Amino acid sequence: MENYLLHPLLLETIGVFGFGIYVLAYTLLTLRILRGDSPRYFALNLLAASCVLIGLMASFNLASAMIQLFWVVMSLVGLALHVLKPRPQTA
Repeated sequence: MENYLLHPLLLETIGVFGFGIYVLAYTLLTLRILRGDSPRYFALNLLAASCVLIGLMASFNLASAMIQLFWVVMSLVGLALHVLKPRPQTA
């Protein structure tokens, strides 16, 4: 029997919530409500991947964890590029 810090059902619920965030982000992107280079889009993907990773604690799958870690890293890179992007100078 495995020891969980949180109940497995709660972990799975958090993972399913992450799935919902992925679907929301992609829907907003498809409907052109969000742009692919928007910090909100990267933040939603970061949150979704983090939630799915938490969900994987209840039922671990290496391939899925690797995909989620990739999304976390790429979302952080996207957010960092947005923050570091030079701003146009105004007179």
